[in-house]
Amino acid sequence: MLDRETLQKVRRIRIRTRSILESGIVGAYHAVFKGRGMEFAEVREYAPGDDVRTIDWNVTARMGAPYVKKFVEERDLTLLLLVDLSGSLGFGSQFLLKRDYAAELAAVLAFSAVANHDRVGAVLFSDRIESFIPPARGRNHALRIVRDLLAFEPAGKGTDLAGALRFARRFMKRRGIVAVISDFQGEGYESALGILRRRHDVIALHLWDPRESEIPAAGLVALVDPETGRRLVLDTSDPDVRRRLRASTVAGAADVFRRVGVDALALSTARSYEVPLAAFFKAREKRR
Repeated sequence: MLDRETLQKVRRIRIRTRSILESGIVGAYHAVFKGRGMEFAEVREYAPGDDVRTIDWNVTARMGAPYVKKFVEERDLTLLLLVDLSGSLGFGSQFLLKRDYAAELAAVLAFSAVANHDRVGAVLFSDRIESFIPPARGRNHALRIVRDLLAFEPAGKGTDLAGALRFARRFMKRRGIVAVISDFQGEGYESALGILRRRHDVIALHLWDPRESEIPAAGLVALVDPETGRRLVLDTSDPDVRRRLRASTVAGAADVFRRVGVDALALSTARSYEVPLAAFFKAREKRR
């Protein structure tokens, strides 16, 4: 049974995502994720205007007349959402916590997949696999994913991104789409991300909050790591301290994404994801 606050969040996300989907982001999603490729269907006799590259020479030799291969687009795509529920996602200095921002973002992707007649599933993780929702079709299934993202109470506080990526690789037997929604504050995930990228279309949606990098010069400040509980006192009046904190947020993960060839989009909780996400899809379409 969902509490009142969670139900309100679900309703708000349903209303918001409906308006975003109607604005055209489904078309952008479809343009990028059209299908796994072209699947062989049958052979038929050659007709004027057919591409000579599709001639099946073995059948042509047997039949004594030219035959061509007929292909159809495969539409059986699976989108798997890997969503971070670690302690650091519970932070937010703007309008939304990073976890709520991740839930909205996952909802837009899930409902876009449903509109594209794709299957969608989700892996919720912290320092362990917290929950797995097997891929299925339909609006109600996408709504279930959103509800779980908002209501699920993770047992772990840390981040094992590499473990979540390995889980996705074991589960996804056929080529599909893997969207990783995280603040990427874990370590040691580069190899697992690169291996997953070799077989699947992987996109990284990197969430960050401005207060994580734009540290004001406020003198001595006590910080608590939400994943380990470690307490640290920093002198934020020191420009070098602020510079190191700034460098450790987005840039480190961006270097990893470049090395393994994963398309990534950094999203700030201070801004709506609608425009940058649509632009991200359009930029990917142009490269294809």
